[in-house]
Amino acid sequence: MSAHQDPAITPALSQWLAEQRAVGFSAEQILQAMQQAGWSEAVSRRVVGLPALATALDVRGLKDVPVPWPQGAGERLRLEAGDRQVRVTACVDSPPLLVLQDLLSADECRAIIEAARPRMARSLTVDVKTGGEELHQDRTSDGMFFTRGETTLISRIEARIAQLLNWPVENGEGLQVLRYGPGAQYKPHYDYFDPSEPGTPGILERGGQRVATLVMYLNEPEAGGATVFPDIGFQVVPQLGSAVFFSYAQAHPASRTLHGGEPVLAGEKWIATKWLREREFN
Repeated sequence: MSAHQDPAITPALSQWLAEQRAVGFSAEQILQAMQQAGWSEAVSRRVVGLPALATALDVRGLKDVPVPWPQGAGERLRLEAGDRQVRVTACVDSPPLLVLQDLLSADECRAIIEAARPRMARSLTVDVKTGGEELHQDRTSDGMFFTRGETTLISRIEARIAQLLNWPVENGEGLQVLRYGPGAQYKPHYDYFDPSEPGTPGILERGGQRVATLVMYLNEPEAGGATVFPDIGFQVVPQLGSAVFFSYAQAHPASRTLHGGEPVLAGEKWIATKWLREREFN
């Protein structure tokens, strides 16, 4: 058995890990560096303190749930979204993921930003311990929520999303708008609610589990700000009016939907996020 298959965490390795963390590299970035150097993913995850990849045994008790998916996705390059056609520029099987162009017009993007701007505040995350909300150091954006159907513009976009993804409007949370300034980021995370956390049952009373995410890009930062998927080595560069959509039939890391927003290096990034639930969200 080689040293890369079953390594001891030597003093030299410990020092290297400490140096990487000291200069600000995340666990996911260190994991990637180790794999590029030849370490196995399982060993690398153990060394940097990340959870092991899911196995069939890990998810044996979980059942897949129905998830949104556009009709014809994976077969056609243009998809119907009611009042417009949307172009597919990338399609991934696992996780089910699409990169979409022309979902929003430039005018719609500007209108959303201007409507959201006066209501922006430091973004919160869901506190899965209590079911409430909290500030979290991993999320350094400003944000706000539109209620579902709040304006004519929001209603039109929600209807377009419902038509595109074959999922009822009422099963969607309100549209969230986020602004990331220079240096702001959202470290890799999952969007589903962890079934093992004590606050999750209360959260699920409002519409069941989250089953899909749509991230729409309202502008283009000068540099940085890509949406990254560390489990699959995939990233999406923000482009005005485009979007990335992905679904998760299991609320488990086996979904391979770990994702994050890379730091904005210059300019600012505006996005609108739509989370879809199993049932009507209220």
